[in-house]
This record gives sequence, C-alpha cells and structure tokens, in this order.
Amino acid sequence: MIQISQRVQIAENEIEWQFIRSSGAGGQNVNKVATAAQLIFDIQASSLPDFYKQRLLKKHDHRITQSGKVIIKSQETRSQARNRELALEQLTELIRSVSKTQKKRIPTKPSRAAKEKRLNKKKQHGQKKVLRKKEF
Repeated sequence: MIQISQRVQIAENEIEWQFIRSSGAGGQNVNKVATAAQLIFDIQASSLPDFYKQRLLKKHDHRITQSGKVIIKSQETRSQARNRELALEQLTELIRSVSKTQKKRIPTKPSRAAKEKRLNKKKQHGQKKVLRKKEF
C-alpha cells in the first residue's frame, strides 16, 4: 500500500509499470539494461475517493492524459529501483497537491498614502520630461 494521507492509500496493484531503456549518458549500460521506469496510473479505475478523482481529472498537468491516466517517466538515475522510487514519489506529490484547497483571495484597495505617492511620482516624471524639452 502506498500512503497518500492518513486516510487515503493506493494499492500497489493499481499501478502498472513498464521498464524501458533510458536515453542519454550511461555508456554501454544504456544499450543493454532497461533502467527507466514508466508508471501508469488509471485515475477512474483507482480506489481514490471521488473528491481526489475529480480534482485530478480537472488538473492541467502534462502527465495526465485525456483518457484519465497518469503517466510518469523517470530516468534520472542509472538504477531501475531508484527510478521506480522517484516515479512513485512524483505520483504521491501529484495526488497530495490536489488535496490542498486554495484560500480565496480577498481583493484589497490601495491606501490613500499609496495613491498620493503614485500621483506625486507621476508629477515628478512629467516635470522631468518638461525640463528635457528644447525651446527654439
């Protein structure tokens, strides 16, 4: 079981793994060993609460496909096991980010002093331009 929060967890059988060859540096190891880990997680078929599912599907993230699957590819290290751990960490962070609700922003008005300061700056700037004018 993968622990997301105190009450939310995902069973390991809900995650599909594919191991592919990494791109980039690594010498002969790159050509022989499939060290990159690709995690596939189907949001709709998962045991996540509906609240999490809806929020994940609405989230604009390049890792979430239109069909509702999360695809995370990790190829940072030369170790398949470490890449697998990194992909799992990314998935848990993605799901945790959905659980936090944002505070509603309360719009504020500028103070009287701030308005006066802005107007004074404008006047000073205008005066500077007037002094630059050439008189014929």
